[in-house]
Amino acid sequence: MQARTRTLALKALLLAAAAVAGAELLAQADISITPIPEPVTDVGIGFALPSAGAVHVPSAPDAWGGPRSGSEPTLSERVVDYQIEATLDPVAHTIDGKQKLTWRNRSKETVRSVYLHLYMNAFKSAGSTYFTEQREAGNDATIRPGEWGDISLRSVTQGGAKVDWSFVHPDNGPASDQTVVRFDLPAPVAPGASTSVDIAFLTRLPRVVCDTGYFGSFHLVAQWFPKIGVLELPGERGATRARWNVHEYHHESEFYADFGRYDVKLTAPKGYTVGATGELQGAPAERGGMLTHHYVQGDVHDFAWTADKRTAPPLRATWSAPGSAQVALTVLFPPDRAASAAPALKAATDALTYFSKTLGPYPYKTLTIVIPPFNADDAGGMEYPTFITATGHDKVAPGTAGAFDLDFVTIHEVGHGYFYGIVASNEFEEPMLDEGLNEYWDYRMLRETGQQVYLGPRWLKALGLAPGFKGFDVERHDAPRHEPADPIGQNAHMRLQGIGPVYVRSATMLRDLEERIGKEATERAFKEYYKRWKFRHPSIADLRETLAEVSGQRAAVYAAFAQQVYAAASVDDRISRFSSEEEVAAKAGAARPWRTSVTLQRRGVPVAQSLLVKFADGSSETVVWDDQQRWRTFNWVKPARAVSAELDPKRQHYLDTSKLDDSRTLAPDGSASRRWSGDVAAFFNILFSLIATV
Repeated sequence: MQARTRTLALKALLLAAAAVAGAELLAQADISITPIPEPVTDVGIGFALPSAGAVHVPSAPDAWGGPRSGSEPTLSERVVDYQIEATLDPVAHTIDGKQKLTWRNRSKETVRSVYLHLYMNAFKSAGSTYFTEQREAGNDATIRPGEWGDISLRSVTQGGAKVDWSFVHPDNGPASDQTVVRFDLPAPVAPGASTSVDIAFLTRLPRVVCDTGYFGSFHLVAQWFPKIGVLELPGERGATRARWNVHEYHHESEFYADFGRYDVKLTAPKGYTVGATGELQGAPAERGGMLTHHYVQGDVHDFAWTADKRTAPPLRATWSAPGSAQVALTVLFPPDRAASAAPALKAATDALTYFSKTLGPYPYKTLTIVIPPFNADDAGGMEYPTFITATGHDKVAPGTAGAFDLDFVTIHEVGHGYFYGIVASNEFEEPMLDEGLNEYWDYRMLRETGQQVYLGPRWLKALGLAPGFKGFDVERHDAPRHEPADPIGQNAHMRLQGIGPVYVRSATMLRDLEERIGKEATERAFKEYYKRWKFRHPSIADLRETLAEVSGQRAAVYAAFAQQVYAAASVDDRISRFSSEEEVAAKAGAARPWRTSVTLQRRGVPVAQSLLVKFADGSSETVVWDDQQRWRTFNWVKPARAVSAELDPKRQHYLDTSKLDDSRTLAPDGSASRRWSGDVAAFFNILFSLIATV
């Protein structure tokens, strides 16, 4: 499924240039990149390339209206306005909706057709792009008969005139895919002008799948309404002319949309508890046994909600921090997962505190946390603006894998509120900017709070054998290091090794970069990234430039991005030879000095390495290997024999293929094998003692 596109060839070319001429040349190479022609639609405005991935050229200073100073009347440059009225039928699991979509043409071109996502149609049949890619990835799971989901357009009008529409395939997906639709407008939209389109639609929810759907009376309603694509302008995310960024719904990708205002009225039976994106406008209005809940939220790019008649009384709290408004938090949960409510609330408030301190203020006044019921776990672990879903457990014992899972997933989804929600990168084309940055910042939080990753049950911890690990150690273990197939910056749907490495390899690469440029410089750079690019859809090139500029270490940042973001390179340095021998004395009777020699060998890309050599008299020598050579020998002549040699003693390079070949001793050292043998023996002694007492 991995495509070999011209984009990837450019990335490989840039990596080769950096390896030969040094990382500084990458900046010049970026400037000279030849833009790839974009496909043109039948109305003259192009589509983003199906293979579009990591952007090399920084966005223009005035992209998306320029940085937000805080003095503007709105947090974002609002492009869309949604007024939606929706009624849930909890038996048929359908939403009957009416929508007035108002869209502003930011471009200098007259727009005659607009493109919208109908995401729910990914679950309409096995012939969708989503399920076709799922099968190509070796997963034959589909939806059972009678549990499919879809969205049908009942009527579409502009100013009372009928709008003709048709399904299109910007990514050359199967003809049976119906996740992108084109509206041909009776009245074209002039540059700078706005238009409104009235849409009547019916959404049928699937049995819970991919973060949306129903199970029994539980309904998670996400990607449920017609949502307009993004018209990107020259200078925005690498665009050289106006283009529609409106990808089909791919198996491992998520979403991208313009900022705007949502005014949504949700009607559900009286006995149902409803939660949604945004702020509730007064008490629900009752009519005929139904309640209408009115929510409004500006400066967001999506809207999701939930309804369930089995919800326990919600858990509520407030949170505030310097620069942030007071936030009303609500946890919605079923009675059988009440044990998860308080831990989820604590994890959410802890995460808000950390992210607001290390990135910037949280700008919204609400956050709703939904814990799905048993058998609806596919609805857990997802983010929408001011609205997230966590994982649920019937029991949550501190220090266990279940407790860690609930805690980390909640932290992760709150973090998405920043990287996906506020900064709002393109999750189709550059998932690193959301999943990758968020994963790194989550584990950064755990590192600073001293929290470990627990993978075992509670009884192991009671025996003193609970496997607890540092977060970045877990990420390193899970990241493909020996043969990474996909650049971190590759798009979400064209990856040989799937989306997983975007999380773990991004987090590991950024952790290594922090080791190189420093913790304080990294945090300053990310604060500036958030300040500069919030509400503006930055690209990977924009992140790279911000990190390089603020840290003042352009060469290190450019080298890391060239090797790991725009390409997929392995890091593999090792000690190949280590010796310390007596030399022949120059004068009779003189003490013989020792000649110590350490040869380092490189089988991957060049990174700055430190070598620490310790000697028998307690002295040590440290040298730095930071050049393009494939091997290097270091020599010392000292009065004492060497004891050990260690490459990367501070463990700065977690992307290194193996740390087992980074150190050597001259004398045999059996401490490691004795330690493991002792641990295994202790385990079996405890186990046999337990058996004997049964």
